[in-house]
Amino acid sequence: MLKWLVLTAVYAILAAVYVWYTSPNDVPAAYKGTPADPATYFSPQQLKDSEVVNPIRNWIFFASIPWEWLIYLFLLSGGLARNWRDALERSGLPLVLRFPLFVLFVDLASFVLYLPLRIFSYGLSRHYGITTQPAASWIRDKLVSFGIGYVTMLAVSAVAFWVLSRRGRWWLKLWLISVPFTVFMMYVEPVVIDPLYNRFTRLSDPQLEAKILALADKADIPADRVYEVDMSKKTNAVNAYVTGIGPSLRIVLWDTTLKQLTEPEILFIMAHEMGHYAMHHLEWSAVGAVGSSLAVIFIGGWIYVWSIRRWGDDWGIRGRSDMAGLPLVLLILAVLSFVSLPVSNAVSRNAESAADAYGMKLMNSAGGEVSMQQKTGVVTLTDVNPPLLVHWFRDDHPSDMERIVAAMKFAKSHGQPGS
Repeated sequence: MLKWLVLTAVYAILAAVYVWYTSPNDVPAAYKGTPADPATYFSPQQLKDSEVVNPIRNWIFFASIPWEWLIYLFLLSGGLARNWRDALERSGLPLVLRFPLFVLFVDLASFVLYLPLRIFSYGLSRHYGITTQPAASWIRDKLVSFGIGYVTMLAVSAVAFWVLSRRGRWWLKLWLISVPFTVFMMYVEPVVIDPLYNRFTRLSDPQLEAKILALADKADIPADRVYEVDMSKKTNAVNAYVTGIGPSLRIVLWDTTLKQLTEPEILFIMAHEMGHYAMHHLEWSAVGAVGSSLAVIFIGGWIYVWSIRRWGDDWGIRGRSDMAGLPLVLLILAVLSFVSLPVSNAVSRNAESAADAYGMKLMNSAGGEVSMQQKTGVVTLTDVNPPLLVHWFRDDHPSDMERIVAAMKFAKSHGQPGS
């Protein structure tokens, strides 16, 4: 364990050096003085704040990766997982009670040990005015998230370990079971999970709603209302989205978006989100999730079985269906998730660029895109042109500079101002 702590410390130092010595808001000479240059729309203080906050945010992200891995390694090599299983067995409780308690112990330990990074990130956002959420509300959201995560982990792990106890191609059976679960979660999230965090109401501006619904009709989206969500109690950031499948379809605007953006900017951001729907990105996302889960289960399953053969005795894991192997499963999933980030982020960025292009075409204008990106960048103190590794591993959207430059090119090709 000491070896892994030393390696993690060295990695964290290297990550700090990288994020501090890669310049935030680095603007190529070709875009100096253009709408893509943050110096044209950030105040000097905002530029200075952005140059401080972005390296810290990036370091938190990169440091959080091995931190999570260390938590699971600690549960395994420190003997906690084995000891919890043994103590529950000695209690005489039936398996139907022991297993949920064991999952709770693992999930709670992970939550508590990861909490310092979450608190640090929250404090940073509060200090720079990016989030407005009071501590009590933030804690409530984290507890709700923990509860949802626990129930989900319990359901998934119960099925997974039951399948692992069976003979045959358990990885294929597990994948087949995961398919309807993935689709079900995409269906219920907008109508069941999201309302646990925030209050959703019908859009307070009926005239704006009519214009958004007219835009939705133009994009062949079967919507009869637009939802408004009260995010101003938690953040100054702006956002909007189209989510859900079939009857769970939702067009949603944050109330911060209504307060901070002009009508053309709001209509553009909605046109962008409608692009995701019109180009079937939601369905492709589901297909991608199902396909990637097959790869993760197959590759991760092989690593899991090999790891038990290699270190099972040291960690007290009796076999592949032993509940003490849960931290190992979580560790493998975390590693595979990190390794796949450059690919999944690249796919996401491509979809976002396509939605931008669709939105500009639907609106026949790029003006709303440029000013909207500038305003949202100022609010979140974004790095308009992040360094390469940050772009690969963190960014699931194109950079602000890329999006503004694309809008400038659209405007120029259509003879519009703003190019």
